[in-house]
Amino acid sequence: MTERLCIGVVVGAHGVKGAVRIKPFTEDPADLTSYGPLSTETGQKWRLKGASIDGKGVVTAKIDGVEDRNQAEALKGAKLYIERGALPEAEEDEFYIADLIGLPAESLSGEPLGIIKAVFDFGAGEIVEVAGDQGSILVPFTKAAVPVVDIKAKRVVIDPPVLVDAGRESEEGDQGPDGN
Repeated sequence: MTERLCIGVVVGAHGVKGAVRIKPFTEDPADLTSYGPLSTETGQKWRLKGASIDGKGVVTAKIDGVEDRNQAEALKGAKLYIERGALPEAEEDEFYIADLIGLPAESLSGEPLGIIKAVFDFGAGEIVEVAGDQGSILVPFTKAAVPVVDIKAKRVVIDPPVLVDAGRESEEGDQGPDGN
């Protein structure tokens, strides 16, 4: 189990007095400030002050010691972590995304597919990357495509959607639907 979880990343500066903009990875953006000090990848501790949330869920806050825009811009890309113990236990049928990383994935019939390497969210829904012997596959993280997530049993069942090769010719040759 991961000891630290990344719960946000600095995406830029805000204004000229050293405020930073943070993309939170928490369900509720306000939770970013409720766990106490956050730490960076290097272990530096930050306490966010005067946090506000914009309409897109981005948190704007001040950090002690950051006094101007140049200092704030230098923090862009910094990942913010919280100790695992600071988070509440997941409810039944709930889990933290970080708990999926490294779990074995199998098909509906129990055939090993690989290990969950990453979970992405590019804005249209989460995607699970499963790395196996034949390379990686990306699967939508929906109940239909990932019907079983059992963290305690260390088991994830994947039922990937049917793959369509858009580069193949149709059975009717190169003709389109109207025969041309």
